[in-house]
Amino acid sequence: MTVSAEAYLAIVTETMGRVAADQRENVARAADLIAASLRADGVVHAFGTGHSEALAMEVAGRAGGLVPTNRIALRDLVLHGGEPADVLGPKLEREPAVAHRLYELAPVRPQDVFVLASNSGVNGAMVEFAAIVKERGHGLVAITSVRHSARMTSRHPSGRKLADFADVVLDNGAPYGDATLPLPGGGAVGAVSSITAALLAQQIVTEVVARLLAAGERPPVYLSANITGGDEHNAELEARYAGRIRRGS
Repeated sequence: MTVSAEAYLAIVTETMGRVAADQRENVARAADLIAASLRADGVVHAFGTGHSEALAMEVAGRAGGLVPTNRIALRDLVLHGGEPADVLGPKLEREPAVAHRLYELAPVRPQDVFVLASNSGVNGAMVEFAAIVKERGHGLVAITSVRHSARMTSRHPSGRKLADFADVVLDNGAPYGDATLPLPGGGAVGAVSSITAALLAQQIVTEVVARLLAAGERPPVYLSANITGGDEHNAELEARYAGRIRRGS
């Protein structure tokens, strides 16, 4: 296979089409779960580590997205938990104990719902966080690569993976290793999981809004802060969720 921008575009286009078709029913199920939470005055908490943090940014706090959303990140240990900055590192996501502190630091209420993203679905912090979410009775949507996760051994002591805990599992369609264009000497280039996960996130948000509109409700949706009136519009909606949604971290 040729390594080129055009070849990558072809792969991405095909993968996005396949994911959109294959995950249509699961997107609808995720939207039902989230819409029910919002109607109960819930908030959507999104958490991803590594490049999967991009998924959390798609869900929480962006133009065209839902206002009652909160992004959880490993750096919350420093920003909200008082830990020294050197606690952060590339292997922190493999530590199950981290999940308990992250959940404690999050402004969570019983009616809230969670969207967790991990391409591999096997790292200790993410799996433990998923376990905590379900133990506390929250709804859980997982976005992962089914193919990649199936070929991995869990790094969690239980041997379980993110998908094992989810009420709804969305497959981002990424291959094992994420990258798509093989290189002559081994390896590959052109990862897709961030793109397909963003697609799924935006589809879920759109379907949630569609459900609220169908019920005659006004969806709490952000305007861009970079258009006239955006700040005022957003501040009014954010005030309804004061202390429950974090921004700027």
